[in-house]
Amino acid sequence: MKKTFTLDEVDCANCAAKMEVAINKIEGVSSATVSFMTQKLTIEADEKDFDKILKAAQKAIRKIEPDCRIVID
Repeated sequence: MKKTFTLDEVDCANCAAKMEVAINKIEGVSSATVSFMTQKLTIEADEKDFDKILKAAQKAIRKIEPDCRIVID
């Protein structure tokens, strides 16, 4: 399953790249991309683990950029 989320408060491209690397290391993530220009996060992962992966992704993002959050519609 592939989902795209808006990111709030990504301040620089370097931080976005670090976030992408960290999220790709989360168990169960097939692929993840973070775009600084569009402020978007795309995660591809198994549907049954998606909630757990999303929580882990938010935690990883906060370590890099404390003010950044994933906007869940």
